[in-house]
Amino acid sequence: MAQTSSIIKILKQTLKAHGKRYIDVAEGLGLSEASVKRMFSEEQFSLKRLDQVCGYLGIEISDLVVSMKEENRFQTLSEEQEKQLVLDSSLLLIANSVLNHWSFEDILKIYVFTEPELIQYLAKLDRLRLIQLLPKNRIKVLVDRDFSWRKDGPIMKFFEEQIKESFFKSRFTRPGEKRMFLVGMLSRASNEIFQRKLEKLSEEFHSLHIEDEKLPTTERFGTSAVVAMRHWEPDVFESKRKKKDERQF
Repeated sequence: MAQTSSIIKILKQTLKAHGKRYIDVAEGLGLSEASVKRMFSEEQFSLKRLDQVCGYLGIEISDLVVSMKEENRFQTLSEEQEKQLVLDSSLLLIANSVLNHWSFEDILKIYVFTEPELIQYLAKLDRLRLIQLLPKNRIKVLVDRDFSWRKDGPIMKFFEEQIKESFFKSRFTRPGEKRMFLVGMLSRASNEIFQRKLEKLSEEFHSLHIEDEKLPTTERFGTSAVVAMRHWEPDVFESKRKKKDERQF
């Protein structure tokens, strides 16, 4: 019943996305609007009727199933799940790899784990419900493509420490590296405009990441970008002020 409810829920969302109402479905299938409303409210669909509604929308039943699986994926982890990952750097490494859609063979080829060790770690990720470990060591990721770590959560704090300790130990002059330091004075309105552009840049990074998932791991490189802005000036400048700038942004 739970899966039936989920499929009907997705079907309702699909109707809305197509701009269709119950009366439209009724006319398309030669039924009364009351009958269609009853089918949806009572969730009483025969397989034939479900196929007819899908046909009216120009989709397959399998499309609903795929959408249902996508909707049921995690978009973030619980605090406890993240704590478990941070406690074991090897587990976090493997979690990060599978979230980047590495295969069992990819991980085994690149990192120092033995096959039994890797299976044990993947089994832990299975128990944490990040993945489903399938026969022949195939890995099914259970988190959404728009997945993100918790803001100010254990893993974000971990990466922030890594950024402070090692990320900026570079002159950013090698191929594939870029650093820009911008200084200026912006109004509140201009600050908001620039932040919206940064959001779009973040979305573009994520889109490229998803697009490149189809490439083999040998053609993809672990890439990190830090983009930040704040109301700030160097301490040496601030120390020369007659009075500290205490304006609220």
